[in-house]
Amino acid sequence: MTSPAERYAASRKRNRHPDLIEFEQSLAFPLDQFQREGCAAVAEGRSVLVAAPTGAGKTVVGEYAIRHAHAQGLKAFYTTPIKALSNQKFHDLRAAYGESAVGLLTGDTSINPEADIVVMTTEVVRNMIYSGSHTLDRLGVVVLDEVHYLADRFRGSVWEEVIIHLDQMTSIVALSATVSNAEEFGAWLSEVRGDTRVIVSEHRPVPLWPHVLIREGMFDLYAPTVNAQEPGPNPRINPEVEAILRRHAHHEGPRGKHVVGGRHGRARRSPPRFAVVDQLDRQGLLPAIVFVFSRAGCEDAVDQVRASGLALTTDEEREEIAAIIEERCAGVPSEDLGALGYLHWRDHLEAGIAAHHAGMIPLFKEVVEELFRKGLIKVVYATETLALGINMPARSVVLEKLVKWDGQGHKDLTAGEYTQLTGRAGRRGIDVEGHAVVVEHPGLDVSQLGRLASRRTYPLMSSFQPTYNMTVNLVHSVGAERAREVLEMSFAQFQADQGVVGKARRAQELERTLEGYRDAVSCDRGDFMEYARLRHDLNRLQKGQSKAASRKRREATAETLAGLRRGDVVKVGGGRRAGVAAVVVPDDRADAPRPVVVTDEGRQFRLAVAELHHGIDVVGTVKIPKRFDHRNARQRRELAQVIEEAKPTFDLPSRRKHGAAPHTPDAEMTRLRQRMQGHPCHACPDREDHARWAERYFRTLRDKDRVVGEIQRATGSIARVFDRRCDVLGELGYLVREGEAWTVSESGEMMRTLYSENDLVIAECLRTGVWNDLQAPALAAAVSTLIYNGRRDDEMRPPRIPGGQHGALGRALQETVRVWSRVSDLQEAHRLGELPAPEWGIVSPIHGWAQGRSLDTVLSGSEIAPGDMVRWTKQVIDGLDQIADVAPTETVRNRARTAIAAMRRGVVAY
Repeated sequence: MTSPAERYAASRKRNRHPDLIEFEQSLAFPLDQFQREGCAAVAEGRSVLVAAPTGAGKTVVGEYAIRHAHAQGLKAFYTTPIKALSNQKFHDLRAAYGESAVGLLTGDTSINPEADIVVMTTEVVRNMIYSGSHTLDRLGVVVLDEVHYLADRFRGSVWEEVIIHLDQMTSIVALSATVSNAEEFGAWLSEVRGDTRVIVSEHRPVPLWPHVLIREGMFDLYAPTVNAQEPGPNPRINPEVEAILRRHAHHEGPRGKHVVGGRHGRARRSPPRFAVVDQLDRQGLLPAIVFVFSRAGCEDAVDQVRASGLALTTDEEREEIAAIIEERCAGVPSEDLGALGYLHWRDHLEAGIAAHHAGMIPLFKEVVEELFRKGLIKVVYATETLALGINMPARSVVLEKLVKWDGQGHKDLTAGEYTQLTGRAGRRGIDVEGHAVVVEHPGLDVSQLGRLASRRTYPLMSSFQPTYNMTVNLVHSVGAERAREVLEMSFAQFQADQGVVGKARRAQELERTLEGYRDAVSCDRGDFMEYARLRHDLNRLQKGQSKAASRKRREATAETLAGLRRGDVVKVGGGRRAGVAAVVVPDDRADAPRPVVVTDEGRQFRLAVAELHHGIDVVGTVKIPKRFDHRNARQRRELAQVIEEAKPTFDLPSRRKHGAAPHTPDAEMTRLRQRMQGHPCHACPDREDHARWAERYFRTLRDKDRVVGEIQRATGSIARVFDRRCDVLGELGYLVREGEAWTVSESGEMMRTLYSENDLVIAECLRTGVWNDLQAPALAAAVSTLIYNGRRDDEMRPPRIPGGQHGALGRALQETVRVWSRVSDLQEAHRLGELPAPEWGIVSPIHGWAQGRSLDTVLSGSEIAPGDMVRWTKQVIDGLDQIADVAPTETVRNRARTAIAAMRRGVVAY
């Protein structure tokens, strides 16, 4: 409770800002203390960081900042990390200020861009800053919604770029989910932006109750004596749940392991999904968001619940849902709706059940969001992307599992992720309380769940790295010397400097360990460490040569396979495919060719690079009948006879004089081996014992070098990456040295407006004319290879290249790979890691779409979801838009514009 004196002081403070009083009076609810503090800081002209739980109402501070700037005749930007959020905020602000006062700028949408209030994705602000846009004139405030997104590995740098580079006269209002290091982030903001108020609230306006749903029913997670809102570090679990799980373990015995509160028993299956929904409905816990950590899982869940006959809507609700769907989808061509499974989707929605994930087209996701907000959809099965800011609160949030796939493996949910996901439970002004429900599943440990739900930690870690585009823009705008100073101001550097102390202590510990190992390898024959280094260097060279040889062998094999023609006879050197076979169905795909062959024994199979470890040789040809069918056993036997009869004419590898000569060892390896064998320690009877200690020494030395490298990188680390980027750009001619300073060349000017993870490769392809001969659809397809990042399940089938490997597009793709390889090698030589390789997964669909083909046609036979196709198409359009402005030739610029016009149609343009 605040004292009368504190209330009086707060009242006096509010009276100094009359527009704040008016703003509060316009709201349907009184401001919470943290909201009032945030708005007061804005009214005083300060920057502010507001960190509060999901659903607590942080955006109120951002909305007041917009109103305050607008009242002063200043411009205001409201930025979000994703287009869906920008669209949502655009509609909200238009309703408040009128159509003429509010604009929208995303990568592919521009509405009223010179308005005084503009909603945009954060990248758009960054691009404006680098281009010196006059749209930034009179800019009073920038609201950075979901600012914790700066931890994102791929796009997080953008937030830091904006914070560092915005004019000091512009205030920043940063809105973040509750993060455990808000004070650290706030301290950095104060250092970069000047006086910044940090306001942290951990209070949830709607209390959250954690539950576990098992086959016997739904139970509170914690014991009755535990305060679920303040459970403490190791809260006691509900004894009733523990008793049920213990009884199950006792009755069923140890016929398999399944952790349930520390006991082992046969794994119990999860309750059926329809039963979970039924339980939630009976408990009055709908509407609910059920998080399923895969797109396919979301779709399966909706199908399963609907197939059970469960319908959660009344006749009136079904009619209202149908009317909204018809109105929102009226502009989409009917042929596109067919490809999108419209009728199936609509049936689910009318039953009150929906999926929500990135594989859906934006329109379908928006319809789901609208229906859910109106209370017409009762259950949404969603991937975690829904947790990012979209206004879809629910009465309850359900987690089917506590593990998720992160692209490389299955990982346990962190406490921060649990907090983010369950934070959507409890609708302010509607629900008295929210509910977080975890469904029983194999591997569930309720004690671990109790600890997870009680730890509300979400540390914010910077992912900032200067890109080539950023480097060129910094050199252009402030010069290299000042750029280094700017980069040292990043949150990444701020955090790195803080972590050096612990790393230094670890380096000292490893040095003491190394001293112990050096003592253990003492040898009376001579300097064993000198001998061990010779062994170590030889071993490393052998491994490196083996890897290089293996890579070259794979590349040569792929090239041979892709070049095979019908009737070519090949000899497979070894393995289960060893022998002679004739090619009956060639495959000229350069990345993963798999031609069909028939052997001299009449067997048929596909040849794949992965199976040809012993290489492959073309040894001759045979004539394949015109109507030959390799699926017909009799025809295969006849062909096998033809192959057998032709064998005397084949140029088999064993007959070649120049054939399989043994590989001559590298001169350096020979020298090392001779020095090692001549070393006095080589004859030591305890040599291998000493060598084991030496191996430990080198392993520990690698650890120490890594830690020391981290320390060195931490001090001035960001500036060093910038210097290396400058060196790469200098070698390629995008920067030019003038004395001690870098300046931007004519080619470098082109780089300034290319924003992509592969920006430098795109620039090189344009500069070297790799895409000059491509027509508009092929240009779009080629550009897609440097923008697209395939999902694991999109890579099931090797992509087809329109026109074949030897056509114009096929040749351009090969050249694009060569450009990437050259740039990536250069980058690695400058210790900047490997660039992401071109991916050909959407070459054919993009080419088809740019030719005017239907969505159904371009996606036929592919594993690409319609929503992904729309999203990637829009990103390719963004890339082409940049190319249309900067390509060196008018022809390429015009073809980029032609491709954009052809692709911005139907469901993509909607």
